[in-house]
Amino acid sequence: MSAEDILVSFQGVQKSYDGEQLVVKDLNLDIAKGEFLTMLGPSGSGKTTCLMMLAGFEPATHGEIYLDGRPINNVPPHKRGIGMVFQNYALFPHMTVAENLAFPLQVRKQMNKAEVAERVQKTLDMVQLGEFGNRRPMQLSGGQQQRVAVARALVFDPELVLMDEPLGALDKQLREQMQYEIKHIHEQLGVTVVYVTHDQSEALTMSTRVAVFNDGVIQQIAAPDVLYEKPDNAFCAQFIGENNTFVGEIMSVKGETCEVKLVDGSVVTSNKIDAASAVGSRTTLSLRPERIEVNPSAKSKYANAFEGTVKELIYLGDHIRTVASVCGNDEFIVKIPNSSEHASLSVGEKVKLGWTVEDCRALDA
Repeated sequence: MSAEDILVSFQGVQKSYDGEQLVVKDLNLDIAKGEFLTMLGPSGSGKTTCLMMLAGFEPATHGEIYLDGRPINNVPPHKRGIGMVFQNYALFPHMTVAENLAFPLQVRKQMNKAEVAERVQKTLDMVQLGEFGNRRPMQLSGGQQQRVAVARALVFDPELVLMDEPLGALDKQLREQMQYEIKHIHEQLGVTVVYVTHDQSEALTMSTRVAVFNDGVIQQIAAPDVLYEKPDNAFCAQFIGENNTFVGEIMSVKGETCEVKLVDGSVVTSNKIDAASAVGSRTTLSLRPERIEVNPSAKSKYANAFEGTVKELIYLGDHIRTVASVCGNDEFIVKIPNSSEHASLSVGEKVKLGWTVEDCRALDA
């Protein structure tokens, strides 16, 4: 992206506490204007620390952070012009909803009471809380309080909004509903959002791009579909969605494909993703559960087809989660559509499992 398109830039940023091991290691990351970027990773991966440095709540140990071309390492949080949404809402309990939204306007902007009231009402209407301005936060449900927190972060028209696991305290159904609402608000306003979560489905649902963190380093940054379909390494393949893995040794390489000998002696043909892979090296094969066909027809031209045994069947509404034993893997997962002719399998049944070369990826060991 061009320099004019970049709103946030981390350049060589590192973070350690008390001189101990680095929590964030040499981070270089550009975030475009209008982008919804999610920082995703397990606990301790460095994602929240990056957000706190961007917000100004934590200083960078090394490197520089830029906001719209301006270095902000030494700028205090309240002067960065950034909206913030916390997991615990952080609303003022002694204020009404309208007063909570008015507060950042009174602090940041020179506006008269009528202008403040108009801006507050407009923002409350946007989050479907137009009639709740006179209530106090404790009179609202968790989902309503989170809407107020989002509205307060947006009411003063910031160029950047940061969200630190804002939906973590909500139940599953409400969390999914709020994901779509936040996504629609982002699309409506075009504001830049940096979002932190450890929930993979949340990241895939909402984001323009996802940065997967582990051990203080970005493992891969890509659009959600690319991240899911084409993981760069075994960590990303395992962390994003369900995934089957086999460990083996590369027997031969031909162009972008390779043959891998598994522990049980089976040979699988796969895409070769790791450029450093060579004959004789170890590799981890990655295969998504929904890419596998059960008992493929004789006309199906699967390069990989192996005998397996059904060990477990779990009904999940839209699909049957099937666990099978195949090629030495006793936890091989297959997702069978509920409408499929194979949805009536039984435990202990012998089946054939097939998948294509394109759906199998040979990653780092």
